[in-house]
Amino acid sequence: MISFDEAIAIIGSTAMPLGTETIALGAAVGRVLAEPVIASIDSPRADVSAMDGYAVRSADLCSYPASLRIVGESLPGRGWGGKLDPGTCVRIFTGAPLPAGADRIVIQEQVRREGDTANIDSGAGPATWVRPQGRDFRSGDEILPAGRRLDPSALIAAAGADAAEVKAFDRPRVAMLATGDELVAPGEARTALLAVPDSASLGVAALAEQWGAQVVGHRRTPDDLEQLRSAADEAMASADVIVVIGGASVGERDFAKVIFEPLGLELLFSKISIRPGKPAWFGRAGEKLVLGLPGNPTSALVTARLLLAPLIAGMQGQSADQALAWEPARLATPLRECDQRETFHRAVLKGGQASLADFQESHAQKALAEANVLLRQPAHSPPIAAGETVQVLRLA
Repeated sequence: MISFDEAIAIIGSTAMPLGTETIALGAAVGRVLAEPVIASIDSPRADVSAMDGYAVRSADLCSYPASLRIVGESLPGRGWGGKLDPGTCVRIFTGAPLPAGADRIVIQEQVRREGDTANIDSGAGPATWVRPQGRDFRSGDEILPAGRRLDPSALIAAAGADAAEVKAFDRPRVAMLATGDELVAPGEARTALLAVPDSASLGVAALAEQWGAQVVGHRRTPDDLEQLRSAADEAMASADVIVVIGGASVGERDFAKVIFEPLGLELLFSKISIRPGKPAWFGRAGEKLVLGLPGNPTSALVTARLLLAPLIAGMQGQSADQALAWEPARLATPLRECDQRETFHRAVLKGGQASLADFQESHAQKALAEANVLLRQPAHSPPIAAGETVQVLRLA
């Protein structure tokens, strides 16, 4: 049995990008950049106005009141082609280019317009309300680095740099295989007394997609060796990563590892000294990776967040640190000492304080939905008092 850090090191050294593709920016949400985005233009393209108002020469505002003749209008994308002479100004709108000769904007709230005359009765203040050309970035600047996930803010930056397409890492294809005689599709459990809704695999599949994977298969299979081997063959044919939920213990009907042995399974680790998630395992079958998760819903999702998220990130050119971004928080409720297994408690983070979920059992589902972070307690740690600093990881 290995430590959590050792397991992450193994995953990090095993998870390699599968390839890259060039895709349209509009189709790239959630993808990870394989190459930096380089600006093709300046932003702003020219000196532009930050407010609606009047473009003026500062030299014409030496004394107040000041009256200036309005000689034109500058609109975004059009501008005004002339040059300001002394005693003149141009009506201008937010984002419009500054006319030649102007060096500041007087906002419209400070101007009293009478026909073609702009009257400025008092001081316009120190702000010029001008955004200089290239203030945000210049053509040739790196806007986004390789390894950046294209979230909404990154998409805005890439589009603003005039990128029509980007080079991104291929999405890992993930097949989900849930095992257990008791499992049925959600909505069907009410029809049989001992049936259990398959909740874990839905949550893990959603987490995989959240981290950029493409879920290409999702099978629910009873604890029957022949059926499980057929499902494993099918998953191997379609996926880069196979996630097996359940069947990871040592009972007579726990076949999760056995079904991959004919496919050349090489175990890279078989147990981790963590709570929950001790039975989690990881291996390679040919060119495919196999991750085994516990069957209890909370254990499955927690270990998926801790192990599957870094695996998918690594297969898209990212590091484990990018998937496991621990952050400090103040402990709101005390913790007892920890035994030899590092523990990841479900907790609620609010206002910088982490409060433990009341129900920490591995089968808990309502309490899991209420939690938003995992609180990390190192193995063999003494009791931790309320108010002390702990490390937490966002569940989503």
